[in-house]
Amino acid sequence: MAEPTGLIAKSGIELLSFATANSSKVSILLEELNEAYGKPEYTCQAINILKNTQKQAWYTAICPNGRIPAIVDHDRGDFVVFEGLAILSYLTKHYDSECKLSFPYDSDDYSVCQQWMVWQQSGIGPMQGQANHFLRFSKEKIPYAVQRYVGETERLYGVLDTRLKDRDYVAGSDRGRFSIADISLLGWVGSSYLAGIDLKMFPNVKTWFKRCSDRPGVQRGLSLPFPSPFRNEAFEKRLESGEEGLKETEDALMKFIEDAKKQYNYKYASP
Repeated sequence: MAEPTGLIAKSGIELLSFATANSSKVSILLEELNEAYGKPEYTCQAINILKNTQKQAWYTAICPNGRIPAIVDHDRGDFVVFEGLAILSYLTKHYDSECKLSFPYDSDDYSVCQQWMVWQQSGIGPMQGQANHFLRFSKEKIPYAVQRYVGETERLYGVLDTRLKDRDYVAGSDRGRFSIADISLLGWVGSSYLAGIDLKMFPNVKTWFKRCSDRPGVQRGLSLPFPSPFRNEAFEKRLESGEEGLKETEDALMKFIEDAKKQYNYKYASP
């Protein structure tokens, strides 16, 4: 994969992202907008966070925070938007004229949608991200940190499971309808196993995720800029293939979580 050195598009939306839970919300929305309207045109560049590409000067000139995702709207004077929630709001404001994936600004559904998006951005995103880090990537395994962040992520999934008890989608009247409230969550729920979260604990979330994942736009969006090796189904396939040493590693990690919970007397409760 060639290392990007700057913007490459002259028109449409230029998406700067990687195969992460947070970035996928933007690629899913762009694909769903194209399903609904046949536009906007967009280009996707992979920003390799493993090489710190997001810290290069050309990128931080676009996103001062040095994080992904970000977009540049070349059709609107090269307007820049960074942060996932802000990008979803921007794209639906300018490209979802019939509110097929969002809700009318003056409606209560608009407020409900915003509430759940903020809940994702301030809750599941950072908590699950920390669970990922301390469970999988930290050089030192810290029992308190693991049970704290895995436990808080479980609590938040419990909140979502309750929300979906009598609903098909997160926001919208009656049983709801598919919208950016759902899109904001799909990348995270689709990689829950990485954080030690078993969706069997949350049957309503599991059913909702399957319902959303059956949409072609979601499938394509989750595979951009390339399929993530950390998706739940990727782990499942690796385990089913009998990859050497993987089951033993995963069993040890799950035992570490359970031992950490016992050490600090963690008891699942939600909310």
